[in-house]
Amino acid sequence: MNIFRHRPLGLLAPALLIAVAGCSTADDGGTVAVPTPDAKTAPICRDLEKVLPRKVDGRSRQDPDPRSAYTAGWGSPAIILRCGIVRPPKMVDPKVALGQDPDAIGGGVNGVEWLMEKEDDGTWRFTTSGRRAYVQVTLPKELSGSDDSAQVLMDLATAVKKAVPEGLASMRH
Repeated sequence: MNIFRHRPLGLLAPALLIAVAGCSTADDGGTVAVPTPDAKTAPICRDLEKVLPRKVDGRSRQDPDPRSAYTAGWGSPAIILRCGIVRPPKMVDPKVALGQDPDAIGGGVNGVEWLMEKEDDGTWRFTTSGRRAYVQVTLPKELSGSDDSAQVLMDLATAVKKAVPEGLASMRH
């Protein structure tokens, strides 16, 4: 599945190498690890929370526990969004930047650049790049690898563009 518009891989390298994000997924119990963004990132994430859509891919918003301005969810099993996370290792992996990692690629959807990572369980995780706060979206198995994943990113792009300015995030690991 290739949900990203075509672009030369060499153009992705700078965006992937400068981006920052983090890791974690929700389990089927509806709980998620809450990020702890730094002082510069926290207000951006709170702004994002205010403009997130009520529905994503036709699924109604159902936030995971514990409740936080840094997490959001839609449906059950949930699409999970986390803001203010730390950088995943693949974000700065030269193999990814050169297009040599079959389980991680970069690209853009509706003006937002994403790192797409295939998890060990076959699900997909998307992390924004080139923004001042890094937002991660984890899909449940039923949406992973389907055309619905593109719809999820399209549904979230407007909010990300509105609340999360382009630029470099803090480089915490």
